[in-house]
Amino acid sequence: MQYCNGVSAHAIQDVTWVKSSYSSAQGGNCVEVAALPGGGAAFRHSRHPQGPALVYTAAEVGAFLAAAKDGEFDHLTR
Repeated sequence: MQYCNGVSAHAIQDVTWVKSSYSSAQGGNCVEVAALPGGGAAFRHSRHPQGPALVYTAAEVGAFLAAAKDGEFDHLTR
């Protein structure tokens, strides 16, 4: 099945949502990700598990992770 960006996370079936061990339980600032059948990944906010999910291809996720590992987004946490 193919999902579109902004789809209700509730509509994404038969996946396991995983929260980063770096997320803080205090304040609920947790991003969750699920691998999608057929490739790609969906992201949602743990405070709104039925809310919208952002959906990306495997190539998009790979490019983002490579950039994050290289420090391209470090300015966002300062």
